[in-house]
Amino acid sequence: MNFLNLAAQRYSVRKFRPEPVSESDLQVILEAGRLAPTACNLQPQRIYVIRSAAGLEKLRRCTSCHFEAPLVLLICYDSSASWKRSFDGFESGCMDASIVGTHIMLAAAERGLGSTWVCYFDPALLRREFSLPKPQIPALLLPLGYPAPDAVPNPMHFQRQNLADTVFYD
Repeated sequence: MNFLNLAAQRYSVRKFRPEPVSESDLQVILEAGRLAPTACNLQPQRIYVIRSAAGLEKLRRCTSCHFEAPLVLLICYDSSASWKRSFDGFESGCMDASIVGTHIMLAAAERGLGSTWVCYFDPALLRREFSLPKPQIPALLLPLGYPAPDAVPNPMHFQRQNLADTVFYD
């Protein structure tokens, strides 16, 4: 599948089959995240694979947006390892984690898995539940799994603005 087709067909899956994600699919998906570009190639991403019953139960205490996925990736960034812009101290960690998450989502879709980007969580509770070290900042959750047969995109998924409304030339 070419990239634009993959990007167009991928949608946020909110209903999964209960079967576990295969180890081979997981490793390919994680490798796609490892290969993602980050500022100065500092690679501040820290990815937690949550798939045990106990881990998924802890996650459910932190967010209602887990969609009963058999596996959830908690993508953090290490603020002590991320690039900082010298002009104003802006930190690239959240952007780096987002790029990693995007690579993972697209790799998952290419392998027939579904995902959805979740930012609706209690970060302080996530930090406590998963004993995250202080410099690690939770950026996003990615519930992952094989889509249920009746999983469908949100109707708004196919509504896209025209390029002329979002791209400007100088």
